[in-house]
Amino acid sequence: MALASRRAREHCAKAMSVLYATYQTHADAIYPVREIARWMGAGLEGVRNGARASSLVRALVAVYALLSRSGLSHRRPPFGIDSVRVGDQAVAVHEECKDATPFATLLHFRKASDLSQPPVLLVAPLSGHFATLLRGTVETLLPDHDVYITDWQNARDVSLAYGSFGFSDYVAHVIRFLEAMGPGAHVLAVCQPCVQVLAAVAIMAEANHNAQPKSTTLMAGPIDARVNPTRVNELATSHSIEWFERNLISTVPLRFAGALRRVYPGFVQLAAFMSMNLERHLKAFADMFDDLAKGEIEKAKATQAFYDEYFAVSDLPADFYLDTVRIAFQEHLLPRGRLEYNGRPVELRAIRRTALLTVEGERDDICAVGQTAVAHELCGGLKPYMKRHHMQAGVGHYGVFSGKRWAAQIYPVVRNVILANR
Repeated sequence: MALASRRAREHCAKAMSVLYATYQTHADAIYPVREIARWMGAGLEGVRNGARASSLVRALVAVYALLSRSGLSHRRPPFGIDSVRVGDQAVAVHEECKDATPFATLLHFRKASDLSQPPVLLVAPLSGHFATLLRGTVETLLPDHDVYITDWQNARDVSLAYGSFGFSDYVAHVIRFLEAMGPGAHVLAVCQPCVQVLAAVAIMAEANHNAQPKSTTLMAGPIDARVNPTRVNELATSHSIEWFERNLISTVPLRFAGALRRVYPGFVQLAAFMSMNLERHLKAFADMFDDLAKGEIEKAKATQAFYDEYFAVSDLPADFYLDTVRIAFQEHLLPRGRLEYNGRPVELRAIRRTALLTVEGERDDICAVGQTAVAHELCGGLKPYMKRHHMQAGVGHYGVFSGKRWAAQIYPVVRNVILANR
């Protein structure tokens, strides 16, 4: 029986490795097609923008635009934030590495200004996309804050020599980066890392660490995924952790720096996200084609920009992915008081000096209403005046941290909490 089970695991591992190799072969094959389409589309730009551009030319440009975006990218897009308005002045912004490990960089958006602003660590998800998915979040925070972000490395580019990376390593990175920023910082976690960030704050609080943050903002994160479970939560509990390891973990092909590292491929995660709202994505591409064909370039650019970012995928270290599924979505260790770090229990009641803000979206189909707000109940050591919750009407998961309602309605709440706890 044991031998048969081992052979089954080996067979599944080989199948997933073949899947990654097959995917990469396909990606390599269509790359020349994408490049030719990009070149042809650029060549027709001048003709399309002319006063007498025909509908045929515009249709061709639309076709080339879709073809050039027919594959995925595994490189981090640039943040591209060169300046920001502070008051009535445009202030230059420079990206600097404040600290780094093989798995992540603490990226500082340093402003060319002597203004003293509250430092904020924006903790990005490690969930198949790059930290640049939070570009809009950064842009909104920058005028009023000294912003840092966890810029996670694509696991397929991290040499196997650097060892594994799991849930506890993520927590350790949050603590390390807060230490690098020094006392007086605030932390804002988006989605998946809310669990790790809350654990890190509790660990620092129990140790009376001088760099424990002044405030913690948790946005649309699965603090307790048992509350109002979504399709994502149901998938996690409908299979064993062994099933996830057998069916979703692959090995990085030999041609990359992270050769032979076990990963949860970014393209698998993207496929899962796309399948949840496939009709919406197909309609977005159809609308983009129509906009380009009609010459409505500005409307098309917004969709193009979103999918250029969305299709830039990053592989996750296998240990981290499996740990997260097990700890946050299957065993719910943090809300049950069973989570340990370096052999010691994580005590959320130890948090007494860090104000807490939770933010949820009414229409969030990934992290449902209630899953983040439960943090207030768990952090029993905090005085009521140090707790605040905001539920944003009319937004889904991404609307919590990006878009017009984030900037106009959610961000002012975040800013006020930070200002009140400087």
